[in-house]
Amino acid sequence: MTVEIVSIGTELLLGQIVDTNAAWLSARLAEIGVGVYRRTTVGDNRERIIHALQEALERADGVVTIGGLGPTDDDLTREAIAAVLGEPLVLDEGEAARLQAFFAARGRDANERQLRQAMRPASAQPIPNPHGTAPGLYAERDGKPIIAMPGPPNEFQPMATDHVLPRLAARTGGRVIRSRVLRLCGIGESDAEAQLHDLIDSENPTLAPLAKLGEVHFRITARADSSNHAEQMIAAMEREVRARLGTYIFGVDDATLEQAVVESLITAGQSLVVAESCTGGLLANRITNVPGSSEVFLGGVVSYSNALKQSLLGVPAEILAQYGAVSEPTARAMAEGVRQRLGGWWGVGITGIAGPGGGSPEKPIGLVYISVSDPDMTVVKRQLFAGDRATIKYRATQYALWLLYKGVQAGGCGSLSQL
Repeated sequence: MTVEIVSIGTELLLGQIVDTNAAWLSARLAEIGVGVYRRTTVGDNRERIIHALQEALERADGVVTIGGLGPTDDDLTREAIAAVLGEPLVLDEGEAARLQAFFAARGRDANERQLRQAMRPASAQPIPNPHGTAPGLYAERDGKPIIAMPGPPNEFQPMATDHVLPRLAARTGGRVIRSRVLRLCGIGESDAEAQLHDLIDSENPTLAPLAKLGEVHFRITARADSSNHAEQMIAAMEREVRARLGTYIFGVDDATLEQAVVESLITAGQSLVVAESCTGGLLANRITNVPGSSEVFLGGVVSYSNALKQSLLGVPAEILAQYGAVSEPTARAMAEGVRQRLGGWWGVGITGIAGPGGGSPEKPIGLVYISVSDPDMTVVKRQLFAGDRATIKYRATQYALWLLYKGVQAGGCGSLSQL
């Protein structure tokens, strides 16, 4: 079964509200085997809503709308659905009584605008909304469901969970869709795809590459008659991907690289300190966003100026004078200095040119030196990142986390020389 989602509201088109409802619903529909091949957003315009509903019903097995069920003049979903069905709007006496009781309990009368929410197309059924005033609607045209739900998430999600999803699940015959995302770092999308090209051609389960900033994701999706069967299909595909690219995989689904680093450090019983220049504390911020990072992260130094690189980290003045702040020797001295002065097992040093100014032919914008140090060895990597200032800073911290993750996993910096 397939459905299309139509999100309704001019505020969505203006970017004043982010449509998290549609994303949430798409994920839940996939879990019950309902495919979503298209999502549409339209403003508060009756004719455009009608057109969107008609198009959706021509392409899919049903349509779900989100929003436009409130009491104001720009809430037009009921009228649009009635027009698509070719039916008049009628007052639902039960919903009208509920609204009157709702407002009476609050010492108010349900006025004419509030009672608009009790109107429905003649053949439609109201969907209960215990968390708000606007009921949802369920109707059918030529056997295809038309389902309308309110926009506020605290009303929308319970209604979808308790009433809409079970009703749609009954139409799928128990068929389910499951997905898993494998997250990779240290390899480009084209190189990863080249090693998995035959698997990407698979039809069920499917394997789809998703390029992310500083990462590559591969989503495995399986369609099956049961959750167990779908999970078995995903597991088989995952084993094959790991056999080819396992050295680059750091996490699954929502796991972040900083989470993987923190978990690895906790397992190893090792601590971390950082020294940052061009990234301005972003690396420390990403690490401390991970719950439990206080077990392993001792702290860091943002040494933006050369003076602080010398006074706080012990970077020799002669190194700065001879090689400059953005150099391999400075990055090495930063990592070793912060590790020695703050007492961490691991030390990371980052120095570079994030732009948009400050570059030169010898040291262009995007040039970053990243150093990782342990008690036995220090490794420095020279990288040239593309993008604007924020992107370069993020890519630098991503690469630093990747080096650290691989070093901790291997038991020391020795393995990093191969990266």
